[in-house]
Amino acid sequence: MSITTLSKAEPRTPAPAPSAHAHPEAGPKLGNPAVVGLAGFALSTLLLQFHNVGWVGMGPVVWLGLVFGGGAQLIAGLHEMKTGNNFGYGAFTAYGCFWIALALMQIGNATGLFPVSTTDVGWFLVVWTLYTAVMTVGALRISAALGLVFITLLAGFVLLDLAHFGYPALTPVAGYELMVCAGLALYVMAHVVFADVFGRDVLPVGKPLIR
Repeated sequence: MSITTLSKAEPRTPAPAPSAHAHPEAGPKLGNPAVVGLAGFALSTLLLQFHNVGWVGMGPVVWLGLVFGGGAQLIAGLHEMKTGNNFGYGAFTAYGCFWIALALMQIGNATGLFPVSTTDVGWFLVVWTLYTAVMTVGALRISAALGLVFITLLAGFVLLDLAHFGYPALTPVAGYELMVCAGLALYVMAHVVFADVFGRDVLPVGKPLIR
């Protein structure tokens, strides 16, 4: 199961009894890269919003963004590619790169290597808003929960865009709104994990919002 099959659980089935005409033994069960990708996205997003509302400094955001939101999510995306899942491949790889770029941009700005202005960051966010708009349409075709993840992500990007182009009071508003997005992503991750360990759909994600 990958991110494109999150609209339904895939319970484990018992292995068939051996017979005289048994086929060669199947290969080992593979993990679902979506559990890592969703977790990296959710936790990094959540911590950044803690910063946006004034609860933590930028330091923890940079390092978690590089390692988990960036590195781990990027690896998850490359594994989605191996499954033939274009949505998961695009989402996790792209947002993994987003986190790596954001963290390096903060490091470059802090060290004076590549200083950026508020407007510079705003345009960086604008291009990601456009990408997220495209991915939101795809997410709406997968499940209700994943669709809501991307709807709230898109809304959060729009709020942050406005915050960087003259409306800074919207930054904490975006922070709280994107906390909801991170929570939804964690829910979808838990859906995948629990469907596997319980063998049934414990946390339903709902039918696609676009059919």
